[in-house]
Amino acid sequence: MTRPVDSGVILLARLALAVLFLWGGVMKLLGYAGFVGYLQSKGVPFVQIAAPIATAVEVLGGLFLVIGFKIRPLGLFLAAYTIATAVLGHDFWNITDATLQRDMIIHFWKNVGIAGGFLLLFVTGAGRISIDGARSPRGGLGSSL
Repeated sequence: MTRPVDSGVILLARLALAVLFLWGGVMKLLGYAGFVGYLQSKGVPFVQIAAPIATAVEVLGGLFLVIGFKIRPLGLFLAAYTIATAVLGHDFWNITDATLQRDMIIHFWKNVGIAGGFLLLFVTGAGRISIDGARSPRGGLGSSL
């Protein structure tokens, strides 16, 4: 048995995470050449493949978070994606400038925290206020994988 407020809180969590991904994805689209250059500067392999995939993951992932579609598998996938972007994009251990290193440390651990939020969505599911919730036969908090 779930409390009615649970689905509202889960919706707010999904929307908060979606803002990050939608904003990031749209900014990548608007500044695509700069994003590709950034990935190249970080030594990301296969940039011509990685850049469009990362952009699509952020835009589509953000949209799926908003509508609450396939949240359990999406939560697990986006947790892994967020950790991968932390390691590749916020590699503070390679920074010698103290100010920039501090900034990268904050961003790295921010990504770890965001991944934790995605893991919670993996456990809870999308809640009733979602496509997953509407499709759930029992109308519970989440949906099955």
